[in-house]
Amino acid sequence: MTQAIRISAQGGIATVVLSRPDVRNAFNDEVIAELSQAFIQLGDDPQVRAIVLMAEGPAFCAGADLNWMRRMADYSREENEQDAEKLAFMLRTIYECPKPTIARVQGDVYAGGMGLVACCDMAVSVDTANYCLSEVKLGLIPATIGPYVIRAMGPRASHRYFLTAERFSAAEARRIGFVHEVVPADQLDATVSTWVQALLAASPNAIKECKKLVQYVADRDITRLLIDHTVKAIADIRASDEGKEGVQSFLNKRKPAWVVNS
Repeated sequence: MTQAIRISAQGGIATVVLSRPDVRNAFNDEVIAELSQAFIQLGDDPQVRAIVLMAEGPAFCAGADLNWMRRMADYSREENEQDAEKLAFMLRTIYECPKPTIARVQGDVYAGGMGLVACCDMAVSVDTANYCLSEVKLGLIPATIGPYVIRAMGPRASHRYFLTAERFSAAEARRIGFVHEVVPADQLDATVSTWVQALLAASPNAIKECKKLVQYVADRDITRLLIDHTVKAIADIRASDEGKEGVQSFLNKRKPAWVVNS
């Protein structure tokens, strides 16, 4: 890994830091590759219970790096598609990471940076942050980040902010459901810590399966197929080692093994 991102882990919590504050943590092909690899490795690491995505400097992420955009300006149609596939892979890797993910937003979030926040399971924002989906001002569209941003803020808000490229506040981001909490800067870490402690108290396997459940059920019609899926899901989790341990620890009024060993 280079200094495009920094990774550390302690007590089961991994931290991934965007560390290019001089360019407002904008991403390029290097950052995309490193983030993809980081979330693959951390997702597979049995010692990691949760991942916090954060950034250095005044901005969380300003989207695409200007030098990267200059190179893309001369790309062919095929080269543009290959480039977009790498970004799409990174976003999907974060979204489908089997570990719970938290976006700690300490500053402004623009364009592709919106996708990073939307792909995380939870997001807390500093109250001074601004948000913007600025692509249409450049003659572009927020295509690869679109599926995640639309799921996070809903189609109605997406219609407005995709089309107008308006800048909006952290309070508005919370109102439309894009972030879960908005706090002063000195409360960011405390909020993240509260969430982390809740995650450490839960069954790692149950958390992984809960993520899959939400992603499968979201926006689907309640059909017989969906109901059958949920029936099988609860039967599988009840029969799992952690499912049995959790029920037994509750009945015997003791802590489950994953809390004792965390």
